[in-house]
Amino acid sequence: MTAPKPDPSRENRERRTVLFGRLPLGERTFLADALRTETVGGILLLAAAVVALVMANTGLSGFYEDVKGFHFGPESLHLNLSVADWAKDGLLTVFFFVAGIELKRELVAGELRDPKAAALPIVSALCGMVVPALVYVGFALGGGGDVKGWAIPMATDIAFALGVLAVLGTGLPSALRAFLLTLAVVDDLGAIIIIAIFYSAGISFWALLASVAGLALFWFLHHRGVRGWYVYVPLALVIWALMHASGVHATVAGVAMGLMLRCTLAPGEKTSPAEHIEHLVRPLSAGLAVPLFALFAAGVGVSEKALTDVFTQPETLGVVLGLLAGKTLGVFGGAWLAARFTKAELNRELAWADVLAIAALSGIGFTVSLLISELAFSDDPALADEAKAAVLTGSLLAAVLAGVVLKLRAKKYRSLLDDEDRDEDGDGIPDIYEQDKPEYHLRMAALHEAKAAEHRRLAEVAGARDVSDDGPA
Repeated sequence: MTAPKPDPSRENRERRTVLFGRLPLGERTFLADALRTETVGGILLLAAAVVALVMANTGLSGFYEDVKGFHFGPESLHLNLSVADWAKDGLLTVFFFVAGIELKRELVAGELRDPKAAALPIVSALCGMVVPALVYVGFALGGGGDVKGWAIPMATDIAFALGVLAVLGTGLPSALRAFLLTLAVVDDLGAIIIIAIFYSAGISFWALLASVAGLALFWFLHHRGVRGWYVYVPLALVIWALMHASGVHATVAGVAMGLMLRCTLAPGEKTSPAEHIEHLVRPLSAGLAVPLFALFAAGVGVSEKALTDVFTQPETLGVVLGLLAGKTLGVFGGAWLAARFTKAELNRELAWADVLAIAALSGIGFTVSLLISELAFSDDPALADEAKAAVLTGSLLAAVLAGVVLKLRAKKYRSLLDDEDRDEDGDGIPDIYEQDKPEYHLRMAALHEAKAAEHRRLAEVAGARDVSDDGPA
């Protein structure tokens, strides 16, 4: 007998990378826990933005502006800041600290550790930053506007995006959620670099050097195994204050400290220090820091003229279309290019419409976009407020576009999630992760045999009833 010839098409399929394939169980569990917190934070973020808009456009506007503008803090340390600045420079540092931990974990144990797997979110994120910036610059130059806001539509707000998902009641498959999270992490890294390079002014070399020395001490103590919040919290505050005094945006200190945390397990450890600290700090970031920032950043006046200006001024139109069209086309185009010019292929259970939904969700650029609006137009508060209104408008339109696509595919998503979560043998592990384990199939065989035996017994009972029942006399 001749041996069967190998199927070239099958071998070719096996060599190809599947885009948005099933995640490993450990990664899926971690992702579910992380996104659960972010989803709650996103709902709080939405609520804070609504409260800010209501206060800024009602009789409470005077009180709102007074609270935002109230200054406190030691003047001698250059920390006599307004409440809005404390939220922007202080509370957002907590958010960027968590972003730094997320980035470190992605680099060490997540999607970005494997160059092949990292290619898709990195290419998509880069395209999703470059295209919106080009859209903004095109409108700004074409209309004689200010090009300093080119970075405003570049960032994705993961908490806001997941909050939209929670409100819509639509559940994405875990692979698509992982892509959205990784995309946002790469976006955050890009935003951090842009803020540090382009939106820092009047650099004080000695303050920056002292801050870097503090970071070195932070790294040394952490990797020496020194523990205790009473050591790191005061040190972190000193590092933050020095970074703020240096002229580099203070949130960079948070990212740097997050990147320094160890993500690997030492002998005898059940969780790494980075995972433990992230578990403690993430609720503070998602549930308090980011919503409070939104409360003091999203309160812009909404009038007929303001809404008209959003769609007529070159800067604001660039922001709106950068978020709505630029992010969508950039992220979608990056994923398509990865599938077109590499050995990667889209998961057969998904369609490109699902990638389009994620691309549209990435256009929800709230927290970092509002921050860059203030930094880009710090010398023109009126234009900064118009840019914020454009961020809100663009994010809302992106959410609507994503919601429409997600609703059209909701039935398919429910089917995929049911397959991922099904646990018929009741061992706590989804069945889809046990297909290559003989003991799983033996358990399922025993369950089916027990069910078959029960059905045979019921058939015998039903048959006995038919024999004894002679019907009406």
